[in-house]
Amino acid sequence: SHCRWEGESFLNCSFTGMSTVPEDASPTAILADFSHNNIKTFLCTDGRKEEWALKHLNLSNNLISELSLTTCGNFPVLETLNLNGNAIRTLTLDTPMPTRGSKAYGEVDGLLPALKVLSVESNNLNRIPRGLGLLPSLQTVRLSSNSIRQVEPSDFQNCSQLRDVGLQNNKITEVRADAFRHLNKLQVVVDLRQNALATPLSEILISLNLFRLEVGSSNNAW
Repeated sequence: SHCRWEGESFLNCSFTGMSTVPEDASPTAILADFSHNNIKTFLCTDGRKEEWALKHLNLSNNLISELSLTTCGNFPVLETLNLNGNAIRTLTLDTPMPTRGSKAYGEVDGLLPALKVLSVESNNLNRIPRGLGLLPSLQTVRLSSNSIRQVEPSDFQNCSQLRDVGLQNNKITEVRADAFRHLNKLQVVVDLRQNALATPLSEILISLNLFRLEVGSSNNAW
């Protein structure tokens, strides 16, 4: 491939014109940049069984339209995942529950156990990805500049470590009651600017249950 090493741990594959992540990409890299290419699909395992040492993965500005993170067991220490500037319509995080009676019934392993930052800005999402609560270390989720229309009570369920939510520049018309109520560690901002909100700000604040929180809400319908 045309990837180049910058130092011992940074694998730079940006602006190489690649359409797939190369099979010879080293699992020893700590930071890998595959941005600004023509990658249409990315499979975490992709036939590889070894665990990667990656902490930071940049797949921004590619052509990815669908992505599943349900098979990412070989990224045990990944902390940041940048998917900005793709064409993602569907981001799958939740896994089907095992069949009743099977050995694994009632057990769903957490995905990407170390992931702290998930950024999916400037894509084609029309709803918040299901299963964010399966990312046990998630602190920041950035979903601005998509086509998300509402925030449901289940969207951030079990996101116990979440501190920062970016939802600006979507098509959100409604934030359902209790959508953020159980996010006890929210401390930075819920950014709802540039949406189509008709929900009064007071109701959003009540649902947040955290009056010290900064809520960005300008350029809405009220």
